[in-house]
Amino acid sequence: MDEVLLRSLTPSVLTVLVRRGADFAAAEDAVQDALVEAVRVWPADPPRDAKGWLVTVAWRKFLDATRSDTARRRREDRIEEEPAPGPAPAVDDTLQLYFLCAHPSLTPSSAVALTLRAVGGLTTRQIAQAYLVPEATMAQRISRAKRTVSGVRFDQPGDVATVLRVLYLVFNEGYSGDVDLAAEAIRLTRQLATAIDHPEVAGLLALMLLHHARRASRTAPDGGLVPLAEQDRTRWDTVAIAEGVRILQAALARDRLGEFQAQAAIAALHADAPTAGETDWVQIVEWYDELARLTDSPVVRLNRAVAVGEADGPRAGLAALAAIEDSLPRHTAVAAYLHERDGDLTTAARLYAEAAHRAPNLAERDYLTRRAARLNTRRER
Repeated sequence: MDEVLLRSLTPSVLTVLVRRGADFAAAEDAVQDALVEAVRVWPADPPRDAKGWLVTVAWRKFLDATRSDTARRRREDRIEEEPAPGPAPAVDDTLQLYFLCAHPSLTPSSAVALTLRAVGGLTTRQIAQAYLVPEATMAQRISRAKRTVSGVRFDQPGDVATVLRVLYLVFNEGYSGDVDLAAEAIRLTRQLATAIDHPEVAGLLALMLLHHARRASRTAPDGGLVPLAEQDRTRWDTVAIAEGVRILQAALARDRLGEFQAQAAIAALHADAPTAGETDWVQIVEWYDELARLTDSPVVRLNRAVAVGEADGPRAGLAALAAIEDSLPRHTAVAAYLHERDGDLTTAARLYAEAAHRAPNLAERDYLTRRAARLNTRRER
């Protein structure tokens, strides 16, 4: 059974049912039933037209469910009669499904879950494992999301920026359970890139590829974090880097700069440096200036302070940091790093310890604690 094929067909089959008049929640249930049927039937009797088979079976499942629900009998009169089996339309409306799953009425977490379920074809159990929550909790979240979008007109124009933010949230979840969400986000973004010609879609895909290329070097054998400057660059995926750079260059050539293209340009400069010491920090600062102009994000300004510290020295970095609200997450960790580079080990050790106390996860907390301990040891010698 080709699970990849089934998952790739899921969004287009779901879209067909919704366009025929099924509400989103009922259509999604029918498609899932059809997928279960495919797993049972296809190994012994594979169809010639996989999408057409799924559409036909899913529509039958939907009609059966509708006819058996007495509360919906009136609605049956408005439903088209079952079409004769045959090849499915070649039109791919997957893009509209992305827009629907990233509808602004949904919370970010609900939009991510619904996208993984409806567009990605993941099971509720897989999504729950990935987010480390009980399956029942995730089922409720997805059900609420489906109810929310069921009344949304399917032909309303969608917001590409919202879709991209949802996909970026998926990517940043990384890996947990039996689903690699980073790889899944790349797959979905590739799919989106085939459906829409937009430089920011290309920019996000490039950014994901460039970040994902460094994945193998980000953690030590004991699971500890390895900062960018200390990573073994021979373990970086040069094929993914080359593809990311090629996609980015094509997007930038269109002269419609967006935040994901700017982020990808920064990642490309890191990937292009043979060693950490050869990183073009001056150009990185320039790209952060562009990114700050596009987003006005305090997180961008925080990262820019680090880049300024590398390009112009730690005191210049600390001056840039002083203009940023110190309650921002990781502000203390950046301050510790810049003080360390400036030779103030006492202040740096104290700030590393404070940052460890505020760290959002165990891996980051352990890393910052070790940095503080190492500096305290150096001071005592």
